[in-house]
Amino acid sequence: MRILLADDHDMVRETISAYLMSEGGADVTPTTDLPLALKEITENGPFDLVLLDYNMPGMNGLDGLKRALQANGGKGVAVLSGSAPAKTAQDALDAGAIGYIPKTMGAQSLLNAVRFMSAGEIYVPVDLMRQDTDKSSHPLLEQLSPRETEVLNGLCRGLANKEIARELNLQEVTIKLHVRTLCRKLDAKNRTQAAMTAKEAGVF
Repeated sequence: MRILLADDHDMVRETISAYLMSEGGADVTPTTDLPLALKEITENGPFDLVLLDYNMPGMNGLDGLKRALQANGGKGVAVLSGSAPAKTAQDALDAGAIGYIPKTMGAQSLLNAVRFMSAGEIYVPVDLMRQDTDKSSHPLLEQLSPRETEVLNGLCRGLANKEIARELNLQEVTIKLHVRTLCRKLDAKNRTQAAMTAKEAGVF
């Protein structure tokens, strides 16, 4: 199977590429942003599966997905995301994506999902959709804006402000402001306590 993987996080891109090649026998073409991905598709495509990082340069939300779908001639295009909210997953599927993959997914599960999508089947982790249904009415999250919820998700995964900023395509100073606001709303003294509060409540 021929896979195009576009992700601006070097470690994520290299780790996934290496695993798909060594364990899955895939022919993987890695690249770092949407313009380069579209260039690869135009020159060397179509690919059996195109994996696009939702927050990488050039994506502009689901606009990049639509452009990649058009370029790949009807073959599957899926979205990768570090913060994986189910609404974005559903929006991606509605826009024509063949799947939605959280970067937190285990290696073997990721390989299985890639094989599934390469065969033309739609894939979204069932627990992602189920968890979102459970969390959407959680009283703790009702206090937070959608962006604050995304930032809190990053805190729960132990990410630094700079990493959260890259993932959400925001400035680091903006993340600091969101952290300060959500700490106040959750009555937490610091980011660690905010993350612990969310985890203890079963939100993330």
